[in-house]
Amino acid sequence: MSWLDAEQSKAFAGIVDLVGEVVADMVSNNEKLPIPLSEKKYSGRFAVRVPSMVHQKLALEAAERGVSMNRLVSAKLAM
Repeated sequence: MSWLDAEQSKAFAGIVDLVGEVVADMVSNNEKLPIPLSEKKYSGRFAVRVPSMVHQKLALEAAERGVSMNRLVSAKLAM
């Protein structure tokens, strides 16, 4: 969803109004409202496929640093 206006406050107000309209429409059509991202629960696990050379490079770097590959990749993602 988007709303355009030259003034930031009016653009934001437009978005707020639009979201209200969409939520009302969803409720009137008995649609399930999405869970806000801030309220979702995350397991802390996800799988990522990488090329074999990237996997090898990460494994070697982790071994050189004396840490697990999981710890190394987690630190890199947090940067």
